[in-house]
Amino acid sequence: QSQKRRRDHNSLVHTAMNDLGYRITLALLYALALLPMRVLYVLSDFLYLVVYHVARYRRKLVRENLAACFPDRNETDRRDIEKKFYRNFTDYIVETVKLLHISDAEIKRRMQFENIELIDRLTAEGRSVVIYFSHCGNWEWATSMTLHVRHDADSHVEYCQVYRPLRSEITDRLMLRLRSRFGSLSFPKSSVLRDLIKLRRNGVTSVTGFMSDQKPSHGDPTVVTTLLNRPTAMISGTETLARKLDMAVIYWDMEKPGR
Repeated sequence: QSQKRRRDHNSLVHTAMNDLGYRITLALLYALALLPMRVLYVLSDFLYLVVYHVARYRRKLVRENLAACFPDRNETDRRDIEKKFYRNFTDYIVETVKLLHISDAEIKRRMQFENIELIDRLTAEGRSVVIYFSHCGNWEWATSMTLHVRHDADSHVEYCQVYRPLRSEITDRLMLRLRSRFGSLSFPKSSVLRDLIKLRRNGVTSVTGFMSDQKPSHGDPTVVTTLLNRPTAMISGTETLARKLDMAVIYWDMEKPGR
């Protein structure tokens, strides 16, 4: 009994500390998010200098990967790609923080969607949709799609995304808060099939984003193909799920023309 009380006490302390850490982190990031984007991009420029030139975060690995993926490019071209990657990385950080305090009007101005009527047509037909997309630009801003689609009073459509839970409870809670900013649902990868089946049984049409460009988890079904000059295992579970649930499949091509 004493051991059980000790475990319960330790669990309560752990929960309380995590909750306090989350609240402090949220308050600090919210204060940062109050800054206008032009100021946050100045901060991103500073972070780029620190990450790329001072800390040299994974720079050796990035260079090795670029050399292996683009052997036909010269050194100057690969360095240009490398620097653009790090600049986008630090932009991603400040842009994601900004989700804590950004108006619908501003995000609609910064994120523009073409051919969005395709999703409207499919959902109007009662078809649930799988959206394939990748880690390009700022994928956290992709959830603002809910501001552009048609919302009919007589139809029930849920917009969702699949995610991999993070090891840090504080970071996981924070990212889930950010990803629900525009009213979408987040489903853990391990339960997404059950979650989508539940929506369908309840008569709900779903539009779900799958970022299927990551390394497959251990035991995942895969298809090996050549990508970026090397054999690459590609996630195939999304296709299996879409076929099983008879969902329409579309590809979402995201481009970043500028800040």
